Amino acid sequence: MLQGVVALCLAGCATAPETPTRPATDAAPTQPAVTAPAPAATAPVTEVAPPAPKEPARPWADEVLYFVVVDRFADGDPTNNEKGDTKAPGTFHGGDLKGLTGKLEELSSLGVTALWVTPLLKQIPGFVTGSGFPDWGYHGYWADDFHALDERFGTEADFKALVDAAHARGIRVLLDVVYNHPGYNSRYLQEKPDWLRSEDKNTCGQDDLTSCVAGLPDFKTEVPEVAKYLLDAQIDWAKRSGVDGFRLDTVKHVSHDFWKEHRRRTRAEVSPDFFLLGELWGGDVESLAPYFTPDEMDAGFDFAFVGNTLGFLQGRGRTVAFDRYLQSRGKVTPGHHLAHFLSSHDVDGALHQLKGDVSLFRLAAALQLTTAGIPVIYYGEEVGRAGGDWPQNRGDMPWGKQAVKPGAGKKRDEVLREYYKRLISIRRAHPSLSRGTHEALSTEGDVYVFQRRDAASGDTVVVALNRGKTRGTASVKWPEGWTGVAEVEDLLNGGRTKAGATLELALEPLSARILGRVP
Repeated sequence: MLQGVVALCLAGCATAPETPTRPATDAAPTQPAVTAPAPAATAPVTEVAPPAPKEPARPWADEVLYFVVVDRFADGDPTNNEKGDTKAPGTFHGGDLKGLTGKLEELSSLGVTALWVTPLLKQIPGFVTGSGFPDWGYHGYWADDFHALDERFGTEADFKALVDAAHARGIRVLLDVVYNHPGYNSRYLQEKPDWLRSEDKNTCGQDDLTSCVAGLPDFKTEVPEVAKYLLDAQIDWAKRSGVDGFRLDTVKHVSHDFWKEHRRRTRAEVSPDFFLLGELWGGDVESLAPYFTPDEMDAGFDFAFVGNTLGFLQGRGRTVAFDRYLQSRGKVTPGHHLAHFLSSHDVDGALHQLKGDVSLFRLAAALQLTTAGIPVIYYGEEVGRAGGDWPQNRGDMPWGKQAVKPGAGKKRDEVLREYYKRLISIRRAHPSLSRGTHEALSTEGDVYVFQRRDAASGDTVVVALNRGKTRGTASVKWPEGWTGVAEVEDLLNGGRTKAGATLELALEPLSARILGRVP
């Protein structure tokens, strides 16, 4: 479990995804060790007419999203590095926009189609110690100036270069934005004290909208002047950078009225297709509906996926119960999406939760990439970065023999990466896996078989996996979607199966099969 981390956690830290809560702080953060500088000059707002609506290259339902903590990925410009111990858990490690841009081939060769990057705004210059060690804003969630980028991440030109380079590879970009709070002891507390609630002034409330999350100063986003300032700043960054959407932090701590205005303005001023992915802590089909029904955002994180998936794979609960959970995800508000993850910067890594069992983790990845919704891959888990408890879940990207700091020399599992590449390739080739309906074919014992079918394309895929430690079998009716098909192929492992009245499946222990039509 995560302990003593609230001073650092931005999007929550619970590890029980089915009923997550934000833990109470166990140590109030100290004031930053370095006094915040005078405010930077406000960057001029560049009025750019929104582009005309155009047909997107592919539906967002088909995207495979890769999440990067910029400081932990790749260092492309050592001249902007913060001095300090790059091995310490709370310091800046040197990753930046140039480094990420230089390693985009790592993403495109994996097959991912969208990139989510942590916030890039200028951070508080010092550190806090409420977590028991010097803790800096390397993660980007402790803003000190909404009109400037943090030079430790790079320049505005670097940001634009990243977006352009990603687009050239067919990769969309989501920028993480925070409206609920600035950083600890941010300059806004001194310059705009009426804009914020704070623990120092004992003005924090007890409800979601007025509480000071993790002791951070709370913007009064219900005040029109405050809301306009924040919206103007973030929308300006969207227009100037060309990003395709925002990942919205701490959604439930900001009012519905704000999100409605946010939706109106991003569509009107950036693009009618501008995508919004919200982090409602503990979100699921039911709790996200009040944000989806009025169309305040396009997608939200399904926090229940990792808990249900890992529980099922570890033998906790019957197969039919896990299938009911997957069936329930189909009740998402039409036109909206669930985004499902195995690991993140705010929860323990899935491989760590599975006690390093790569065989089980491979099954988790197979389930993630054959389930409807937008799968989110957390940087490095595809090469076996275990993640660990906080703060180890924010460790450096492993680069193995590649001379890429800060993670040069860290072990990579290239076999696991190849497995991910196959799964992603299969998903992208078969619309039934991202947009199809879900139907259970067998839920007996440890063997689970389900069908994904997309009526629009006529694509049908059967997924089978065995969570058990002994060989398993299943016999199911030959799917209607394969009527007239002479044989199907195991898309994941190779080999073909001839048509018959039934589909006979044999699965080795801790294995998966994905069957579809022979091309």
